[in-house]
Parts: sequence; C-alpha cells; structure tokens
Amino acid sequence: MSDQAEYGRGLVPVQYHQFQIKDEDGPAGRDLPRTHNGLIEVQDGIATVHTGIHTGDVDVTVTLHTGAPDPGGTEWDDIVEVSLHSVFGELMVRGLMDDLDEELPVLSFEGPGVYQLRIHARGRDTAIDLAPDEVTEWYLIQTWPAPPHDAIVLRQTDSYGASVRTG
Repeated sequence: MSDQAEYGRGLVPVQYHQFQIKDEDGPAGRDLPRTHNGLIEVQDGIATVHTGIHTGDVDVTVTLHTGAPDPGGTEWDDIVEVSLHSVFGELMVRGLMDDLDEELPVLSFEGPGVYQLRIHARGRDTAIDLAPDEVTEWYLIQTWPAPPHDAIVLRQTDSYGASVRTG
C-alpha cells in the first residue's frame, strides 16, 4: 500500500476515441500496440487512451502515490498498467486537439524518470462511437515512481476493449 501524494479530477476532451498522456518534449515509452490491451497504446513516445465515445468529455481522476497503490475494486471494466518515462518531468493528461479547462496534476510528480501508470476505465460500452452531451465514461489514473517493466493487464471486461484488441 502507498501514500497518496495528490489528487485531481476533471473533464478531459476526447476526439477520435482518444486522449493522451505525454511529456511535451520527449518520448514516453516503448511502443505498445493498441491491440495489446484495448485501453492504452504507446506509439512514437505518446501514450493514447482509447475511449468508447468518439467526441465529448470523459471524467478523469488522477492520484499520485509514492509506491504501488491498491488496484481498485470491481467497479472498473478494464485496468492496465504501463511504464512511462518522463524526460522533463512534465508527463500530463492532454486532449488530442483541445486543452483541458483545468489541468490535472503532473503525473511525473518527482521530476524526470520512470513512472508506473495504472489506468482504470468504466463506461466505454455506454455510448460507443457517439458524441454524448453527458459524461458516460470515467477513468482513474494512478501513478508512482517505479523501474520500467512490461505492460500488465489486470482486468478486461468491456466489449469496446475487446473490439479494439481484435483490430
């Protein structure tokens, strides 16, 4: 169990079924195809989270930890862990084409280095390919400093993720 250092929550704009996690000026990690887990991919140094909605806002909560936290309960449909490297200590959740109204906490809270990110998702099956006016998807991103390792899939239960995994 770990101590939680900071918490942030906000709406993140989604376009084309995605929002991103990246360090503005450097590569974030080794390539990981979207078909690997159906939730997050890493290509060309950018981590992309795949949403069920095509366009709109998703609710994202970020928690920062000094060590690995509890992975969460069964309310989450998909949970995947990835290692990302922050070159400049500015690893952040970002919209694909729009800025966030209010920035979430910097994920690389101890400066440059490698961080483990555990991404939780629920609601991706609610409004697939739509642009809902209301929030239909929720995400929790837990992060902590950790040595790099391969991606870990902790849970895969939603239909949208299954469709992404099959290509």
